[in-house]
Amino acid sequence: MLEILQDEIVNCRLCPRLREHCASIAIVKRRAFRDWEYWGKPVPAFGDPQARILILGLAPGAHGSNRTGRMFTGDRSGEVLFSALHKTGFASQPASHSRDDGLTLHDVFITAAARCAPPGNKPTPEEIRNCRPFLERELALLTQVKVVVALGKIAFDTYLDLLKSRGVIRSRAPFVFGHDREFVTGPGLPVLISSYHPSQQNTSTGKLTEKMLRDVLRRARRAAERGTAPR
Repeated sequence: MLEILQDEIVNCRLCPRLREHCASIAIVKRRAFRDWEYWGKPVPAFGDPQARILILGLAPGAHGSNRTGRMFTGDRSGEVLFSALHKTGFASQPASHSRDDGLTLHDVFITAAARCAPPGNKPTPEEIRNCRPFLERELALLTQVKVVVALGKIAFDTYLDLLKSRGVIRSRAPFVFGHDREFVTGPGLPVLISSYHPSQQNTSTGKLTEKMLRDVLRRARRAAERGTAPR
């Protein structure tokens, strides 16, 4: 069922602005990648179907995932994330350059709030809402998930909006985004952990270091071992 869902994501046409942007980038390309055949479509999620930890990012990068066709693959954000995942035992190798490079994830599944690369890396609220049913279905199919790690405030708010739409929480107000914070969202639900996004802007300024990200992943493992909040 996960494979069927990911095929639906790749063929989604709900957001014409994003589809046009992804296709345009795939034609224009970046000079360093002029020999690549860009993916240029919505990017499917990937990882361990039995994962206890779901990592929720923002959106594909124009010359990263939009080029390679795999989440967080082929750009600086992915370099930091996969290195941290490897050092904490969640990834089989420390780097990912293409969707066929042999990398596998253990106990982790990676997805995003938006599945298409947005102009200026800023999807609109409507575009994120269009993608939210895909996230809901992933959560329903990933039956072992005990922890959601939200990378960045948009991912954090997207997950909370999903819970609010279900009637699980009344308001996002009690949940204040910050780095390496842990939240109980409701009985029997996954623990929510917030983290700064490993964007180049954050990592180049030192706002987020790889060690800080490794600490988040270790917190996620501890939370997964504890299980969900009591019913």
